Amino acid sequence: MYEPICPSGYGNGDCFGVRVSVRLLRWSIRPLTFIVFSRMVTILRQLRVGVIDLVTKGPNRSLYARVMHANLASIMPQVVAYWCEELGHQVTFVCYTGLENLVDELPGSIDLVFIGAFTQSAQLAYALSNLFRSKGAVTVLGGPHARCYPEDSSKYFDYVLGFTDKTLIDDVLRDRSPNRPIGKCLTAARQPQSLPGVRERWKYIEPTLEKAPLLKIVPMLGSLGCPYSCSFCIDSEVPYLSLDFETLKHDLRFLLTRFKRPRVAWHDPNFGVQFDAVMDAIEQAAPADSIDFIAESSLSLLSEKRLRRLRRNGFKAMLPGIESWYDLGNKSKTGRQTGRNKVQQVSDHVNLIMEHIPYVQTNFVLGLDVDEGAEPFRLTKEFVNKTPGAFPGYSLLSGFGRAAPLNLEYQRDGRILPFPFHFLNNNHAMNVRPKNYSWGEFYDHVIDLTRHTFSWGSILRRYHAVKTTIPRWMNVVRAISSEGFGRIKYYSEVRRRLEADLPFRRYFEGDTTDLPEFFLNRVRSDLGPLWHWLPHGGLQHDSNAYLKSMAAPAQVPTRLGAVSRA
Repeated sequence: MYEPICPSGYGNGDCFGVRVSVRLLRWSIRPLTFIVFSRMVTILRQLRVGVIDLVTKGPNRSLYARVMHANLASIMPQVVAYWCEELGHQVTFVCYTGLENLVDELPGSIDLVFIGAFTQSAQLAYALSNLFRSKGAVTVLGGPHARCYPEDSSKYFDYVLGFTDKTLIDDVLRDRSPNRPIGKCLTAARQPQSLPGVRERWKYIEPTLEKAPLLKIVPMLGSLGCPYSCSFCIDSEVPYLSLDFETLKHDLRFLLTRFKRPRVAWHDPNFGVQFDAVMDAIEQAAPADSIDFIAESSLSLLSEKRLRRLRRNGFKAMLPGIESWYDLGNKSKTGRQTGRNKVQQVSDHVNLIMEHIPYVQTNFVLGLDVDEGAEPFRLTKEFVNKTPGAFPGYSLLSGFGRAAPLNLEYQRDGRILPFPFHFLNNNHAMNVRPKNYSWGEFYDHVIDLTRHTFSWGSILRRYHAVKTTIPRWMNVVRAISSEGFGRIKYYSEVRRRLEADLPFRRYFEGDTTDLPEFFLNRVRSDLGPLWHWLPHGGLQHDSNAYLKSMAAPAQVPTRLGAVSRA
């Protein structure tokens, strides 16, 4: 009647035979029933979770997307996936490079979807949220866009996360309720004090790198926040925090077991603030020049002594910020030097860097309020001539919602334009009306500078100034692709329409909020089949929401509140 079982582990086989007493049978079944019930409860609580890292803003099968997009993966979506699994849930992770079909990549039935997005991918994120909501899922947005535009994001997501730690993720998973029509905006009190390392995140890193056919670059973090206070930067008010050095060392040792020569990109807002401690950790973990490193750092940290140490330890690319010829001297180590004097000093410094580091990208912001007339652009052209090996990265001044206190000033002055988020990638639209230029004048200067920087003469000088094969050809490819020739073409079209298209010009001047067909058609084309999932109103947003929120700060709570722990 009953299968012979002996819970004590040492009785004979017939202890639960037909002669078993009723009392002993009850004694044996009760713990078994409790175990089965407990497992059923655990299974019922286990959620099917999707985590999506958006590295692009729509379907994209270009050569650049195939080669590089997988190397642009963010770290926090991997961290969230790891935390969700650690909390006992089933996780499917997708790094979206523009090549995948997200509907096919995720399970047919899913309970909750986390999406990490930069602002340029917001319209794609909104469309995906609408799609997954239609399938019964609860949706959560994190990443820079969630921090910058929580008011708008909450219209399309059930939860919108600012600073995110494991406790906050656990709260959301326990609550997991649809919050509609307005989602909950949540944030931890500060950045997490520690993060899972590469070894823990490898389950998500490895399949992402498999999508990269040539270069395979692992993302790492040594610190959070930034010690500088650049008024236009999202990290301007985020306290600097150095992460655990032991984790860093374990991660580097782990990577040496996975690759013959690993490539690592440091995602620190400013790498090397605690320079000696970071370099000590690297040297203790890895033999000299056994790993190729890429990092973004300020010029003020890159003395010749430090450059020699960076070279010994395999640093192959540095991305220092210059930003302005009239401001931010603390970052460029130029003090009160401005104008042509600063150009000469910075040029000498960057040329020194290139004696030690094969690849250097210098970052500029065009259209800052300190700029006026042709001189800022003329000085940048001089820098390009004096520093032929460096690749200049140009960003148009943009105000990303709550990203920086300076944006409040722009909003008070009525200078923020409601460009769709899709174009806020620092080059396809400048949503801050320039203080000292007309739009036509500004774009004339931008086009002239871009043409000079990516003329064939500049491309050849850059090619010959760089002695290492991969960096010199990377400069050429970037110059003749969308970043160089492509931007010249795009800016020229914008300039032409400013002159010939009255509705287009009125939109730039802030006289109308009717989106020109030029921009509408680009969003439709870029989103492809996901365009049909973009929610009603998803192209528009209140460009002054940050300013208005100052009168009602309680609209963005800091915690989820009382969440049932049952």
